[in-house]
Amino acid sequence: MIRTQRLAAGVCALLATLTAGIAFPAGANADETTATAPKVDLVIDVSGSMRAKDIDGQSRMAAAKQAFNEVLDATPEEVQLGIRTLGADYPGDDRRTGCKDTAQLYPVGPLDRTEAKTAVATLTPTGWTPIGPALLKAAEDLDGGEGSKRIVLISDGEDTCAPLDPCEVAREIAAKGIGLTIDTLGLVPNAKMRAQLSCIAEATGGTYTSVEHTEELADKVNQLVDRAADPVVTPVAVEGASSCTKAPTLKAGLYTDREEFGQERWYRVDVEPGQELRASVSVASDRAMNPDYGVLLRALTTHGREIVRGEAAGNGRTDVISTGLRYPKQESDDEAPAETVCLLVTNSFSAASGVKTTPGMPVELIVDVVDGPSQADDVASFGLGRGWWLLGALVLFGFLAGLIWGWLSRWRVAVWRTN
Repeated sequence: MIRTQRLAAGVCALLATLTAGIAFPAGANADETTATAPKVDLVIDVSGSMRAKDIDGQSRMAAAKQAFNEVLDATPEEVQLGIRTLGADYPGDDRRTGCKDTAQLYPVGPLDRTEAKTAVATLTPTGWTPIGPALLKAAEDLDGGEGSKRIVLISDGEDTCAPLDPCEVAREIAAKGIGLTIDTLGLVPNAKMRAQLSCIAEATGGTYTSVEHTEELADKVNQLVDRAADPVVTPVAVEGASSCTKAPTLKAGLYTDREEFGQERWYRVDVEPGQELRASVSVASDRAMNPDYGVLLRALTTHGREIVRGEAAGNGRTDVISTGLRYPKQESDDEAPAETVCLLVTNSFSAASGVKTTPGMPVELIVDVVDGPSQADDVASFGLGRGWWLLGALVLFGFLAGLIWGWLSRWRVAVWRTN
């Protein structure tokens, strides 16, 4: 009887499950997740120049393969990733044919790591460098869906398929308003290649990075793929002023501006008692710069007294330079008004000969105002934190132990001499 009841209950449960599956198709949530999934298309240059052995003692192609394997292992599950090649199949001299040489090595979609690695292992440096055509096709690879879209282009040379200018292609993609970002990485770059890849990235709000080591390549591609999985935050355009009194007041958020060489940009932030201001700034060196430059972020009172500062320096090989600061506004017993903090962004960039100085360099400013540490959580005396008390106790214990041990040693020696 009990077995019959259990069997009947199991049948009912199975029927209920099947009914629920009919009423609410299992693919509904999956389809919704797929529609909003971030997409990344890795575009790899497989032209003949990738045979050069100048990256950590191995060929550029071998370094790219090694980096790709690390990236594929670390790709987040929610990211739909694809791989496109340029210059991988046609070894001949016919320019028209060579400039069509781009193919989808692995389609954009859920990642099968083993299959993707197998596909990458087959690559052999072969032909031309049709960057423009490859970008157009990569944009088609990423078509559809509502999630973020990102192309990561890895190349060791300039496009060889002019007059189709890759910069114009990138601007055309940006003008479509599909929210697609192109990031570029240059392997062992020269000035012309750097200028072209920087132009491509800048056209879509992406970044350019020069790479000369395998580890750098893997780390940067991983960073860009991870960034695609992050929630999309649209920066707010703001125009900093020439003084704090004229500066715009900013709330917590992400802001973009432009700053000319040697220019000052002022912004204001209101900080309530008990809150902490956290701010960071990044300036992109989107053109050829003279070496040895820096960016400085200062927090000042409205009277010009410096509260705290953050600064960073570059040597001519850095594409984005960033710094930040923190300022806690202490709580008070009285109902004190908010304090206006002036943020000042300055730079020491200088343009190389013949480089345009306008428009200004892209500036990204992040402002956050959060509840600061309470006074109960504040650091202990002498600024050493709560560990100071433990350190003091250990020192005292060691001192007393030394006294006792010394006294016992003297007592034993005295007893031995007596005997």
